[in-house]
Amino acid sequence: MSADTAVPVRGQQPRPAARDSRTRLLERVRAALRRAAPALALYAAARLTGMSVMAGWAWWTGRHPRGLLGHSWDGIWYAAIARNGYGLSVPSSHSPGVVFNDLAFFPLFPGLVRLVAALLPVGVVSAGLIVAWSAAGVAAWGIYAVGERLHGQRVGTLLVLLWGLLPHAIVQSMAYTETLMTAFAAWALFAAITGRPLWAGALALLAGLSRPNAIAVAAAVALTSVLAVCRDPRARADWRVWAGAALAPLGWCGYVSWAGWRFGGGPFGYFEVQRLWGSRFDFGADAWRFIRHLFVARDYMAYYVTVAVLAVALIALVLLALDRPPTAVLVYALVLVVIAVGGSSYFASKPRFLLPAFPLLLPAAVATARARPRTVVVTIGALAGLSFFYGTYLLTVARIPM
Repeated sequence: MSADTAVPVRGQQPRPAARDSRTRLLERVRAALRRAAPALALYAAARLTGMSVMAGWAWWTGRHPRGLLGHSWDGIWYAAIARNGYGLSVPSSHSPGVVFNDLAFFPLFPGLVRLVAALLPVGVVSAGLIVAWSAAGVAAWGIYAVGERLHGQRVGTLLVLLWGLLPHAIVQSMAYTETLMTAFAAWALFAAITGRPLWAGALALLAGLSRPNAIAVAAAVALTSVLAVCRDPRARADWRVWAGAALAPLGWCGYVSWAGWRFGGGPFGYFEVQRLWGSRFDFGADAWRFIRHLFVARDYMAYYVTVAVLAVALIALVLLALDRPPTAVLVYALVLVVIAVGGSSYFASKPRFLLPAFPLLLPAAVATARARPRTVVVTIGALAGLSFFYGTYLLTVARIPM
């Protein structure tokens, strides 16, 4: 064996080529983070302000902001799984035939919460907020990276800011799974559109362990790989393309299969778990019935905001398609919209289901980037006021599941 091909022994210093490769990688990461820094600062300011407004009103009404953010609605289930693992099933006291089983919740978020609670001197509620807030920062960076790649730095920055000022953006500050899924999804899309199929598949796998609608990430990555193989003969010989496509659905399919067998219904038992929760895919029939109800009866403001969010999402999807984005970006947004609109029950939660669908904001980000500065300031100010007010309403006033 020649000196050039010798294997380094333990304790030997890395070769200059290896050091140079790592140095270049670190430099690229630092440069990318520097470019994203203004967007991340604006996002942090938006979310901190939104939480501060909510916290002020919560204190005024005698409630603790930490409990509202970290231990309400689905946050209670995630905290219980993090403490005790799976195994809790509770019949509904209000809806006959509805059974709440914790197998409906995917494992990555509570697993990370349990890990953080074991490593740090905090309880599972605080650990849940740490995981969610950390994931929100990573998600914001990934969203910026996608926006910058497609339309430049200004659009990337505005895309992140618009995402942080959605009417229901308070969910990004809660111990929920949306930020975790969005973090993996954004970077998986970035990997897909920059020609890194193996990374895209691995990140899609992790996204698939976070939420039921994360199947959208797997669909986007897998379809991108299939189209690459069909269009480019060189891709057929690239094992990374095939491996990425194979990895993408493994997280989602793996948990769905395991949960089904654990429930006792075989590989498709997970869908029975969802049905017992009152959730199923009915092509939007239940959503349409509820919308008709809202036209003839009075109900919570959150339901009317949900109708507006769904209408805007459908329009934004059309505008996104007309802009002809990369396949992965369009498929991801399309699948999320179909799942949100076509799913039954929990009507007020549909905006939350759409929270990871950040590509829907691309047309608005592009239009805002082209607008005059005064128009941008007025628009962002109005969105901020709406987001802070509505987020406070959702957590402290509304009495409906989020």
